[in-house]
Amino acid sequence: MDMMAFFENDRFAALAGAELLEIREGYARARMLVTPENHLNGGGICQGGALFTLADLAFAAAVNSHEVLTFSTSSNITYLRAVRQGYVYAEATELVNHHRLPFAEVRLTDEEGRLVAVFTSSGYRKG
Repeated sequence: MDMMAFFENDRFAALAGAELLEIREGYARARMLVTPENHLNGGGICQGGALFTLADLAFAAAVNSHEVLTFSTSSNITYLRAVRQGYVYAEATELVNHHRLPFAEVRLTDEEGRLVAVFTSSGYRKG
């Protein structure tokens, strides 16, 4: 199965500006261009939900890389640095590849490589 094509159906992430760059077994990398028109909150910084969406897309790609339909069951994000513009990158690594309950960490960084947020999530494999 072409996993990049599979995730083209994720219309919510695409409309938010999130795009996948790479998927391999247990790993995914995505990015999002933060723009004033689409991502800033009232305080002039990137809305947390936009960053969560980017992290969630990377998580989904990493845990679904085994070609078994997997959904998130619980997620947590810690925001560490504000972003006002430019690309944010999400690098997801599956830490536990359990046949039913995978667990992954996603590190979000800005264009200079500074840590923006850390997202962790567990999933449930349906297949």
